[in-house]
Order: sequence, then structure tokens, then C-alpha cells
Amino acid sequence: MATAAVSLPGKRRGRHSPLPGLPLTLGITVAWLSILLLLPLVALFAKSLTLGPGHFFEAAFSRRAIASYELSFGAALVAAGVNAVFGLLVAWVLVRYRFPGRRLLGALVDLPFALPTAVAGIALTAVYADTGWVGKPVAAFGIKLAYNPIGVVIALTFIGLPFVVRTVEPVLADMGRGLEEAAATLGARRWTIFRRVILPEIFPAIVTGFALAFARGVGEYGSVIFIAGNMPFKSEIAPLLIVTKLEEYDYAGATAIATVLLLASLVLLLLINLWQGRELKRRSA
Repeated sequence: MATAAVSLPGKRRGRHSPLPGLPLTLGITVAWLSILLLLPLVALFAKSLTLGPGHFFEAAFSRRAIASYELSFGAALVAAGVNAVFGLLVAWVLVRYRFPGRRLLGALVDLPFALPTAVAGIALTAVYADTGWVGKPVAAFGIKLAYNPIGVVIALTFIGLPFVVRTVEPVLADMGRGLEEAAATLGARRWTIFRRVILPEIFPAIVTGFALAFARGVGEYGSVIFIAGNMPFKSEIAPLLIVTKLEEYDYAGATAIATVLLLASLVLLLLINLWQGRELKRRSA
């Protein structure tokens, strides 16, 4: 009896996985992701492969397409950089300070998530156009904020801010102030504490928010077309060029441009994930 009692737990350990339900949940996860993500992506790649190399490169890298890439990627990069700075500032205020209207400010940060992109574009145009509340006084100095690349950056900054704030905010909240207080007792100044103690901890989150805002900005359409001006070689973004190709029944050209945008966003996010993995390994070592 004693032998059976001792051997029984061993048998149970051999039969049961340390993660109960892993095969079932893993299978459901893979199937769900395949249906929602992988199949559409594979279909897009398969469609682009039917074009042939010559037709693909002719459609994807024409002068007009390259000009739209330059605007889309350049404006998304600038907007993501602005959001990385001011998103950190907003996250810092929301986490470190208690003041009246704090919850309202937090709700306003999430507004671009819930607001339809067309509504956002109309609202931004009404504010930043030459007749708008902000655009009119600025236009008096000869600066146009709408219907040019500046308008594209404004729209992408608007829709990308929540990605940085909501990525950095939980990291700041989990940090606490113990390390800062310890550094302060050792005589470190505020800027030194931020640069040597706080920034290294939140930098991966800032990079993640930057990458998400950049990837969203590259593919943004609805909030941009109202304020961009949509002039070829000047203020035409790549997603608008895709829609234009579709309206002209040039499905091959639209597929080629969409494939370039997809590959660029995928490579960026993959590089960010690889970098984050190395950072985690380095810190845990």
C-alpha cells in the first residue's frame, strides 16, 4: 500500500501537463489567428505573386507610388516621434499627479480610438484649415497647416498619441518611486534620476508605442484625406493611392502598393519585437 501511495503521484505527474489545457487553447489560438490574420495576408501575397516581377515593380515603385511612400512613411515617422515625446509627458502626468479632471483627461486620450476616422478628419480640417480656429491665425503668418504634408503630420499625431500613452502608462505605474527616492538620497539630481533610473526602465515601452503609432500612421486613411489636400507628388498618401487604383479598376496596382506597405509594417514590428526580446534577456542576465 505504501508503495502504491508513493508511486501514484509520480504517475499523475507523468500523465498531466504542467500547463493544463495547453494543446486545446494553443490549437484554438492558432486557428483563430489563422482565420483573422494569416489568411488575409497570405491572400494578399498570393495575389501580388500573380502579377509577375515586372508588373509588380512597375506598379509598386512608379514615381507616383514612391512619392506617396515618402509622404506616408516620412509623416508617420515625424508624427510617431512627436508622440513619443508628448505621449511620455501625458503618461507621466496621468500616473504621477492627482488633480481635478484627471479622469476626463484620460478619457480624452482614448478619444482617437473610439472616434470614427472620417469624423476625426472633418474635425481636424475644421480646426486647422485656413478658416479654422487655429489655422486662420497661423495663416496670417504665411503658414498653412492644412492641405499639405503638415496637415498629414497633424492627423497622424492625433490618431497615434494613445498608442504611446497607453503603452508607457502601465510601466510608469508599476515602477513605483523606490528607486528614485534611493537615487535622491544618494545626491542625484532630478535630471540624472530621470536619465539614469527612469528612462532605461520605460524606454522599451516608449519604443513599442513609437512603433505602434508609426505602423498605424503608415496605413491611416480616413482622418488624413480630409486635411491632406490629396495632390499627387505633393500630399497624396499611399493608402489614398490604393483607393484611387481600386476606383480605376487597377487591382494589380493596388495590390502591389498594399504589399509594400504590409511588408514595411511587418518588418518594423518584427525588428521591434526582436529588440525587446534581447533587452529582456540582457536585463534578466
